[in-house]
Amino acid sequence: MPVVTCIEDLRQLARKRVARAVFEYVDGGSYSECTLRANRADLESLALRQRVGIDVDRRSLRTTMLGREVRMPVGLAPVGLTGLNWADGEILAARAAERFGVPFTLSTMSICSIEDVAGEVGKPFWFQLYVMRDRGFAASLIERAKAAKCSALLLTLDLQIQGQRHRDIKNGLAVPPKLTPGTVLDVLRKPAWALNVLRGKRRSFGNLEGRIPDANSLTTLSQWIAGQFDPTLSWKDVEWVKNLWGGKLVLKGILDAEDASIAAASGVDAIVVSNHGGRQLDGAISSIRALPEIVEVVNQKIEVWVDGGITSGQDVLKALALGADATMIGRAFLYGLGAMGEAGVTRALEIIRAELDVTMALCGLRDVKDASPAILRAG
Repeated sequence: MPVVTCIEDLRQLARKRVARAVFEYVDGGSYSECTLRANRADLESLALRQRVGIDVDRRSLRTTMLGREVRMPVGLAPVGLTGLNWADGEILAARAAERFGVPFTLSTMSICSIEDVAGEVGKPFWFQLYVMRDRGFAASLIERAKAAKCSALLLTLDLQIQGQRHRDIKNGLAVPPKLTPGTVLDVLRKPAWALNVLRGKRRSFGNLEGRIPDANSLTTLSQWIAGQFDPTLSWKDVEWVKNLWGGKLVLKGILDAEDASIAAASGVDAIVVSNHGGRQLDGAISSIRALPEIVEVVNQKIEVWVDGGITSGQDVLKALALGADATMIGRAFLYGLGAMGEAGVTRALEIIRAELDVTMALCGLRDVKDASPAILRAG
């Protein structure tokens, strides 16, 4: 086994193992990938304040998300096609998160279905909803999440229309994968990946099978999404979802203070400050830059989480210092999954937790809940 010391090590292992089209779906962003790069660059530009002479023994990383105690302020974000990185990938990631003590969120666009995951874990997980043009189908997804005893619903607001992802188009990404000379050559180069994925419960969208026309015979993923996702989604629909769901509701994709103010007044429980990992509006500001203004506007009325570019414990602490109550990771755990399956997801979480613990200590903190702007260097 190679020595894995950081998330980038897992990324490089995943790149070697996973088919190019699937890896680049995880790794890439929209258009020129300006916002994708900004998510990382703006996190890296924040300097931490090193402190000494402070008792930092017996540190605590525990906090709560939606009233649930978590081992650290990190949740696994919803990501489509997770089960194409490793057979039954959603189940493996959910198990790893459950054992580690952090939340897992299943995407509407998952390979394993809600029921598949519910049958393999012992505690409730969260479900992420995309609202389709067929509102009856959206309502059925909510009912299935209830039946599976999901403890929270994350409604994604920033994918009414999909930003173009050049890499996906060039790779001909489709689900199930299309057989073209390029994809055949890619699969032949990654035989272990192909054999692994073929052993999975499913190879298409588990939540959509038999329910959405053409879900199993796509031209490309982006073309299918363009035909199914609803560009009329509005705040009225948020109220509709809230009433139909009746439980903990999180709005994902908030990047503007005005939208955050509306969200806080809508009666939801939390928001995720997010630019969809740099995969939607290219040229939008990074999530970490948007965070402080949103925290100020929300003024502790609801929980504020953030995602986008978070690949280390240092990133987590910086986000908390700027007012986030918690963070979510997508690529970081997917690199682990693609590299080593369930063990890789666990390793990704271990890496981030260890980095967060050490960074807290070197900043003079004993409790993660005490993170504030005071641990950041001005300028």
